[in-house]
Parts: sequence; C-alpha cells; structure tokens
Amino acid sequence: MNINATLIAQLIVFLILVWFTMTYVWPPIVKALDERAQKIAEGLSAADKAKSELSNANKRVEEQLSAARTNAAQRLGDADRLAQTMIEEAKTRANEEGMKIVAAAKAEAEQEAMKAREALRDQVAALAVKGAEQILKREVNAGVHAELLSRLKAEL
Repeated sequence: MNINATLIAQLIVFLILVWFTMTYVWPPIVKALDERAQKIAEGLSAADKAKSELSNANKRVEEQLSAARTNAAQRLGDADRLAQTMIEEAKTRANEEGMKIVAAAKAEAEQEAMKAREALRDQVAALAVKGAEQILKREVNAGVHAELLSRLKAEL
C-alpha cells in the first residue's frame, strides 16, 4: 500500500504541478512564442515589402537612367547639328569674305592697270612730242597743241 499511497501522492503532486504550470508558467511561454512568431511573420512581411519596393525603385532608376541617356543623346545630337550649322555658316561667311577680298583686289588691280596705262600714254605722248620736235626741228608747245595731244592719248 505504501507504493500505492506514494504513487497517489506523486500523482497529486504531479497534477498540482501540471495545473500550476498550465495556469502560471505556460501562458507567458505561449504568449512569448506567439509574439515571437508574430514578429517573425512581420519581419518576413517587411522583408517581402522591402524587396518589392527595392524592385520598384530599381525599375524607376532604370527608367530615369534610360530617359537621361536618351536626353543626353538628343542633346549631343542637337549640339552636333548646331556645330555643323555653325561650321557651314562660318564657311559661307569665309567664302563671301574671300570673294569680297578677291573682288576688291581685282578692282584695285584694275585701277593700278588703268594708272599704269595712263602713265604709259603720258610717256608715249611725251616721246611722240619729242620725236615730232626732232623731226620738225623745232619746239612743239604742249599748251598750244593740247587738243592734238589729248586725241593722241585717246588713240593710244
């Protein structure tokens, strides 16, 4: 009987321990486990959300980079076209300026040629007068014969 009474006493103590554990110890442990499970679930949810946001942010960054590259390429193209236009305009202006310089040089050369012809005519007229003096053995007066000399210049 001693074994039975000990067994019953141990059973009563065990039941008291189970009741005490279930009443006072088990609820805080279950509560802690539930809170831990909830925190883990929230952490996983936050990680998924952050991963989704990171993916969206990467897409936006790629779109912005693509737009920036397109914009930069367009600006470079515009700059190249502007540079080509400026070069063409500069060439045109340089050609026009060169043509003006050539025309001015031609005009100046023409004037110099006219001056040289006039000087040559004067010299030929003077030589003709001297030659006529020699032939006529007398002096020819240039003032008196101005009309004759001007006709001679015009013929030359």
